[in-house]
Amino acid sequence: MRVISFEQIAETVAGLCIEANVRLPGDVRRAIETARSRETSELGASILGTLIENMNCAAATGLPVCQDTGIAVVFADVGQDAHIEGGLFSDAVNEGVRRGYLRGYLRNSVVSDPLRRTNTGDNTPAVLHTTLVGGDRLNITVAPKGFGSENMCALKMLSPTSSASDIVDFVVGSVRDAGSNPCPPVIVGVGLGGTAECAMLASKRALLLPCDGASDDQLYSGLERDILSAVNGLGIGPQGFGGITTALGCRIVALPTHIAGLPCAVSIGCHVTRHASCVI
Repeated sequence: MRVISFEQIAETVAGLCIEANVRLPGDVRRAIETARSRETSELGASILGTLIENMNCAAATGLPVCQDTGIAVVFADVGQDAHIEGGLFSDAVNEGVRRGYLRGYLRNSVVSDPLRRTNTGDNTPAVLHTTLVGGDRLNITVAPKGFGSENMCALKMLSPTSSASDIVDFVVGSVRDAGSNPCPPVIVGVGLGGTAECAMLASKRALLLPCDGASDDQLYSGLERDILSAVNGLGIGPQGFGGITTALGCRIVALPTHIAGLPCAVSIGCHVTRHASCVI
């Protein structure tokens, strides 16, 4: 049995909140730089250049890469042989978010009730997804989610007889409907299978995968390519001003499901699809 303290968790989460909001993951940075070199629209290429300048400035100064520092979505894989000492795990995560957002001068965007709309003042509570796994380690990922992109999420309960083209049409249609709202170029996360809520969570987890990677399953890697090609054929372009770069990548997470259904969920990440991870 390995002991992990409340304080260690809180400080780790605090650091991840700041890191994620200041420095983009390497795959996202590379994808934007590659997109700039390939963009055929002069205005689109210029905008991508500005995005690169912005992310470099944020990393150099320690300032947020975007003014919307998001709601803190935390994914935690907790080893079943680890013992958390000093308080509840969820309390430690929220204490870390509180410290990170206050310490990093990050915008507090969370309200305590969806209708009363009172700001909590420290960006808590976090959205916490915990999975029990083998071992005695704790793997934490903080993925701040801005709502320009979050508001564009979509879910459709497709028929089990739906074809691959039906899936492509729904995902591409969702990006088309989103237009410039999610601050393109976007990253498209797709969750297939499970139940409605499982598909949505899978689509959010898909945004954590390298956007320049591909599924190990040829069926799904082909589907990722088809969706990305169709999305970039929409012509929305960087920040909605036109061009061939509407999306930087598309990733799919597929789950077992019921014989009578085929849930399909879409989560859209903006050009600052942020996340930072640490194992303790």
